[in-house]
Amino acid sequence: IRKRIKSFGYAFQGIWTGLKDQPNIKIHCFIGLIAIVLGFYFHISPGRWMVLTLTIGMVISLEYVNTAIEEIVDSFVDGVHPSAKKAKDVVAASVLFAAITSVVMGILIFGPYLTTFIGY
Repeated sequence: IRKRIKSFGYAFQGIWTGLKDQPNIKIHCFIGLIAIVLGFYFHISPGRWMVLTLTIGMVISLEYVNTAIEEIVDSFVDGVHPSAKKAKDVVAASVLFAAITSVVMGILIFGPYLTTFIGY
């Protein structure tokens, strides 16, 4: 049981480290928080909540994975190495792809509410 409790401690330590050290994680968390506030404001359906929650979790999780891979690569490679660059570029692309997907999902989720709110 102690090992399990410690593993949660390490995970929370990782969350804090990412929030403290990584500007992109802060940005994604802030945007996710705005989406959550909008969800409450517009009283979105449970199905939309599921999609919103999964989308926010996907983007933030991938940003943490991106950070971890970049840290590992940087700890083993001095300077610029073609394979290291490729690994970092590909994992950064995964975050970008998730972020673009989240924007599309945000438009699909909130578009009808915003057009009504604005008056279109």
